[in-house]
Amino acid sequence: MRPSPHHARRARGLLGALLTSLVSLAALLTTAPVAQADTTICQPFGTTTIQGRYVVQNNRWGTSATQCITATDSGFRITQADGSVPTNGAPKSYPSVYNGCHYTNCSPGTNLPAQLSTISSAPSSISYGFVNDATYNASYDIWLDPTPRTDGVNRTEIMIWFNKVGSIQPIGSPVGNANVGGRDWQVWSGNNGGNDVLSFVAPSAISSWSFDVMDFARQAVSRGLAQNNWYLTSVQAGFEPWQNGAGLAVNSFSSTVNKGGSSGDPGTPGGSTACKVAYAASAWQGGFTADVTITNTGTSAVSGWKLAFTLPSGQQITNAWNANLSGSSGAVTASNVSHNGQLTAGGQATFGFQGTSSGTFTKPSGFSLNGTACATA
Repeated sequence: MRPSPHHARRARGLLGALLTSLVSLAALLTTAPVAQADTTICQPFGTTTIQGRYVVQNNRWGTSATQCITATDSGFRITQADGSVPTNGAPKSYPSVYNGCHYTNCSPGTNLPAQLSTISSAPSSISYGFVNDATYNASYDIWLDPTPRTDGVNRTEIMIWFNKVGSIQPIGSPVGNANVGGRDWQVWSGNNGGNDVLSFVAPSAISSWSFDVMDFARQAVSRGLAQNNWYLTSVQAGFEPWQNGAGLAVNSFSSTVNKGGSSGDPGTPGGSTACKVAYAASAWQGGFTADVTITNTGTSAVSGWKLAFTLPSGQQITNAWNANLSGSSGAVTASNVSHNGQLTAGGQATFGFQGTSSGTFTKPSGFSLNGTACATA
């Protein structure tokens, strides 16, 4: 039976609508990003890549129990975390995401390893998801080595503990407190038998933060655990679980390493850091004031400076002028303010501070400008 004109028009209309829909769908498929399914990894040292530039690793090494992680577009979450290990020993794993190189596996497009003296800044951000029914730390690791190695264990590990749940503690022993990146931290120092470990423990949980990795690298330099000619080999963010851990997540992670310094001069584009420091102090029972003069003894200008030094035990800074201070006791870093950041060749900058003291007053024994040791007047 032949179709009536009405039915023929209706069929052609349906066919046209179908063709239009197919064209629209084809256009959508060619212009819209294709969503990628999450990737689950249960192999002990299995890895995958996210954002086209970071590596996510399961990194289960301290137990034979199953651990699985699921990599997302922006981070990862622990989906299975069987077994437990004693809390007075090492954790069972370090599932993490990283920029740089880890046992010869380098993240795509990374510019690490990079010598500290050539890094002007290393901005990073992290967002964590926590659980309560586990024993773990949320740890951000910064690895430093005298050589640009991409394999094995580096000489110094800096750990930033964003959160600590349960009866666990960092390697070594507490050595004081420090203000780094505008936050206060309890500082631990020790050695795990393979490398030095410098840990910064937050007094309360930090779920997200944006900061400069170089602020912590300079702390290691000022404490004698690294040198300006050493290399930053990787930065890693994840968890060290001892018991359970399912549900822990790195919701997002970013890491960038900006070059711009020159040899002997981290964070100071094109400037020499040959320097001399004069430290003039006036002390009385229970207190003191100090005036610090930095002289650029190099042949070119320094644009932006950071002076690192360690206050003797018993001294604490209460206020300062002509400088911004990171830390008030122990390791301290003074950085320029807007009006004194330029040090011409032969030029000077002066700042000062007031503090409290106990016992016999002594001066700091050494200073480093942008990571390079200065002569003292």
